[in-house]
This record gives sequence, C-alpha cells and structure tokens, in this order.
Amino acid sequence: MTTVGIVGLGLLGHAVASRLIKAGHAVVGFDVLPDRVEALKALGGTPAPSAAGVARSAEAVCALLPSLVSVEEAILGPDGILAGARPGTAIIQMSTISPTLTERLAREVAARNLGFLDCPVSGTSAMVERGDGLFFVGGERALYERWRPVLESVLPRAVLVGRVGQAMVLKLVANLMVALNSAAAAEALTLARRAGLDMDLTLRLLTTSAANSRMLELRGPMMVKGEFPAQMKLELFMKDLHLMQEAASAVGAPLPFTDLAERLYAAAQAAGHGSEDLAVVVTALDAAARRRSQA
Repeated sequence: MTTVGIVGLGLLGHAVASRLIKAGHAVVGFDVLPDRVEALKALGGTPAPSAAGVARSAEAVCALLPSLVSVEEAILGPDGILAGARPGTAIIQMSTISPTLTERLAREVAARNLGFLDCPVSGTSAMVERGDGLFFVGGERALYERWRPVLESVLPRAVLVGRVGQAMVLKLVANLMVALNSAAAAEALTLARRAGLDMDLTLRLLTTSAANSRMLELRGPMMVKGEFPAQMKLELFMKDLHLMQEAASAVGAPLPFTDLAERLYAAAQAAGHGSEDLAVVVTALDAAARRRSQA
C-alpha cells in the first residue's frame, strides 16, 4: 500500500509500526538502539541505517522521539530526515514537543518544499497497540486529507484541529488532564488504603461509579498492585509537564492544580522511579502518609 518511515522505535514508535504493518503498509525504521531495530524486523519491518536512510525509502516519515533535542536532530541534523527526503516526502511529527519547536520545524521543512504535519498521539503505547486513541493533527488540509487514511489505519480517528502548532497545544492540554486525573486517582486510592478498605473492591466500585475516569481505569490497577510497568515513563512525562508550564506561561493561563501535581511527580522521580509508569506518583503520596503517621 504505502511505505511509511518511522524514526524512533521506542514503546510508542513500535506500537505505531505494528499497527501500520498489520494494516498492510510497508514500514522502514531507524533507532539508535539496536534491540529496537531488531524488534521492528520481528514485526516484518525493514531497518534503515539512519534517519536519512529512512527518508530515502519512505513516502512519509513519522518522528516518534523522547526529547526536543532528539526530534530536532532527527529532522534537521546532517544525517536527518531532511538530508534524505525526496520530493513529495511528508514529515509527520508525532513526538510531544513544544509548539514553538513544532512551528520552527514546519518552517524549515516548508523551505525545502516538503510537507509537514503536526500530529501528536493521544493514547499510551499499550492503547495504540490495540488501536485505541486518536491523532490530533495540525497543518494544511490537503496534506491532512492525503495522509488521513494512513493515520486512520493506525488509530480510528485523525482529527484536523487547526494550523501547525495547535495540535501540539491540544496534546499538552490532554496530557495536563492525564496528569491531574492520575494524581487524583492516586490521592483517592491512598486515602482508601490508609482507611483499611478492600482495595480490589474499592477499585471495582469506583470504576463503575460517578467517580470513574479513564486514568482510574488505566492506572488504578497499577496503583492498587504497586506495580508500574511503563506505558508512559515518568521521566518522559516530566518533560511534558515542563512543556505544559511553558505553553501556559506563553498565553497567561494559570495552572494551580498542575503546579501541585508536578511536585508529586517530581518527588516520585527523585525517589528513583523515573523509568516506571507515571502511575508511580502514588508512591509519593504513600511516602507522605508514612511521614505523617511517624510525626
């Protein structure tokens, strides 16, 4: 059908690659970690030696990388996507980065007469793996319509929300809700545990009550079990929290609840939980509860 490139084959990149291959698309990919490239080969994808090598083989290249620096290098670097892009190549930037960097990358890509879509993913890697979630898309409508069928072979909806940069703002808004809802679930479950409630029963009842939320369903079981396999690593989510603060500062939006939640996430990271899922924020509340009981 279509040859799609992926630069960045971590949890989310692997999930996107899996969905594309299951839909019948050819996938060529690159990652700096060899084991991730081997995992792509196991799916039926084709490895490339570099981001530029991906672009030489693909009609569109998706960037799914963990940091602003890695995204910029992957697209603009000497062996990056632009270095290997052919006429007509579309660059679909799916990483969570700043709206400012998104707009700058779009200008650089447009200067080469190539297409650019601002296309962050709403959903964890596990959700994407099973086809649950959606894409927020910013960019020109014609380019969006051209690549919408491919995007919707990964997730059921790819929604054009406005110009380049606006999709990234919406992703930060969505992640803000993830941050607050996850922290609220952690706080509620900490109270329930400290009060001696049956935690399995509590979780079942809460998820069928007016108190339910998507984050309670997704991360509540982790919090109850005390096991935090990474769907979104806390250390990566801290980057998103910083980006939310920058975006809010740029438009003068107060974030009082986010300020408080960020402190809890930072405490969990400082305690050595950065590689675990952001649901591990509950451990910061557990630690605070222990300190109170010992005071």
